[in-house]
Amino acid sequence: MSSLLPSPADDPLPPVLDRLDCLTDWEKRPRGGMRVGLDPMRDLLARLGEPHNRLRVIHVGGTKGKGSVCALIEAGLMRAGLRVGRYASPHVESVTERVCLEGRPVADATLAWALTRALDAHEAARRDGTAGQDATWFDVLTAAALTIFGEVGLDWAVIEVGLGGRLDSTNAVESEVAVVTNVGLEHTEILGHTRAAIAAEKVGILKPGTALVTTLATDDEAGAVAAARAAALDCPVLRPAIPPGAAIAEENAALAGLVLDHLGQRGALGRDGTPLRAGLLDAPVRASACLPGRLERRRIRTRHGAVPVVLDGAHVPFNLAAVLRDLARMPDLPGPCIALVAMAGDKDAAGFLAVLARHRASVVATEMPERRGHAAAALRALAAAEGLEAEAAAEPEAGLTRAVDLAATRGRWLLVTGSLHLVGALRARTEDPEA
Repeated sequence: MSSLLPSPADDPLPPVLDRLDCLTDWEKRPRGGMRVGLDPMRDLLARLGEPHNRLRVIHVGGTKGKGSVCALIEAGLMRAGLRVGRYASPHVESVTERVCLEGRPVADATLAWALTRALDAHEAARRDGTAGQDATWFDVLTAAALTIFGEVGLDWAVIEVGLGGRLDSTNAVESEVAVVTNVGLEHTEILGHTRAAIAAEKVGILKPGTALVTTLATDDEAGAVAAARAAALDCPVLRPAIPPGAAIAEENAALAGLVLDHLGQRGALGRDGTPLRAGLLDAPVRASACLPGRLERRRIRTRHGAVPVVLDGAHVPFNLAAVLRDLARMPDLPGPCIALVAMAGDKDAAGFLAVLARHRASVVATEMPERRGHAAAALRALAAAEGLEAEAAAEPEAGLTRAVDLAATRGRWLLVTGSLHLVGALRARTEDPEA
């Protein structure tokens, strides 16, 4: 598919990323003063020829699961023989993971070409004094992704919300389906301090007539907000049937399957001319949609034997609780875990650690260099206040070494959690258990 793109610039990706990194990156800064709004994004897209207007879009937001739901929808559409692009955030190991064509990250040269165009549009806006002069790192990267997608002739683009929804950079697109997976307390300094307030931001991705697919019930605080917004915009609301206690993977597949069923009922066809349907998500397709850092099984070899490792970027208490519930069903994970934890400064660290305490974990607290976050010593103190055995190691590599040693000598398993950035920094130190 990428062969349809214009010839990429000769410049390699790293110098282009250096240009991008000169812009404000709210993934690395305290978000209390974060500027949000769509005018800079719209200005960039106008200067780039409105590439998003050439796309059929499925837009996915929510507190947890949105990345996995995007990957499942992508996999189902590909199983139907369709050409699909997926935009996601954050990445785990390489920025190219954020922009996928046909299920694979774009080539470095392709992303370099698109980023160069988007950065040039930003510089033109600065010269002209228009809204695009205030574009952020995420604005420009999103514009680059949409530029690629608009160029290659996709059947569908699956777009993951970055933060919130209403004022997120991705909300410049029009979508045929909007998914809100669920709503928990997160980014409260930006989105609000109640689930109702956060829901209002997340359902801001709804446009008139767009179908809303969500797990939120009408008798739920957040669900009532979603239902009212949908009614005001004449949007049908679709809710999957999810049995109590369903695993995370089952819940995500139910949402993705409902999206495919709805599109098929509205006339969307696969390459063979048959309507799209949930049945496209068979076991092999679901397995192909697994993302790094989401309930990912790995291992680390030690002189005491191989330590089982689970990498999961859960960062809110109810997500961690679901992760630990699902992992407790796995008979090869012996007893309580050793948890290596780093968390962004705007996350509910005390609530997160309370969940670990209920599961009798032991904690090694660490932190991420160049990322806004809780200091390791502060996390250790919060963990101790919850009654947890806890240590602190500010450097992630040192924290991993200590956590692996504890797991190996005690016959335990290791959970690396609290931040996808932590997972990305350490994933290369682990290996596939099937290798």
